[in-house]
Amino acid sequence: VRIFVCHVANFKKGNQMKLFFSPGACSLSPRIALLEAGLPFTTQKVDTKTKQLEGGGDFWAINSKGYVPLLQLDNGEYLSEGPAIIQYIADQNPASGLAPAAGTMARYRLQEMLNFITSEIHKGFSPLFDPTMSAEMKQGFKEKLAERFDWLTKELGGKSYLMGESFTVADGYLFTVLNWGQWVGVDIAKWPVLAAFHARVAARPKVQEALKAEGLIK
Repeated sequence: VRIFVCHVANFKKGNQMKLFFSPGACSLSPRIALLEAGLPFTTQKVDTKTKQLEGGGDFWAINSKGYVPLLQLDNGEYLSEGPAIIQYIADQNPASGLAPAAGTMARYRLQEMLNFITSEIHKGFSPLFDPTMSAEMKQGFKEKLAERFDWLTKELGGKSYLMGESFTVADGYLFTVLNWGQWVGVDIAKWPVLAAFHARVAARPKVQEALKAEGLIK
């Protein structure tokens, strides 16, 4: 029995999930989810410009899309795309409450919000990091983001989190992309409800742990 128990323990230890990340990028969202879910994992830093892995290796050879996040599952498979990754993480520990049960209307509401964040907020910020884009074009994207922030302000209306009073993976994702404002001249202080939400999520112990791990705070 002792041999069997040790074998199982070693198998689990050697087969943790691995998150491929770049500091401050959208891969921060699954890191937060993994920590909030209490799941063991390792990380692999990726230089998103050179597509090289820290310590050596070609990221293109692992992910033909060439961008993070990428999650290597404990069975060796790879899963890409942030919204899919964080839902997978949430489902590994349903008791964490990070996502409603699959098939429920609440789960579809979560997916609705994740789609909004990825298409309207995440992709709204992306062009602002492009050094080749004109200031005029960037201003257009900022104005579109402002419209989305107005909607989010109404949606958050009296709630602590996007889905109500419980923190979900959608909150970690929205926090991650809102965090980019400081680097591209988008001040969310103009939307006090959003700023309060951002501060509320930032204060969570596991979020603090994630930010420190990526060198974003001391």
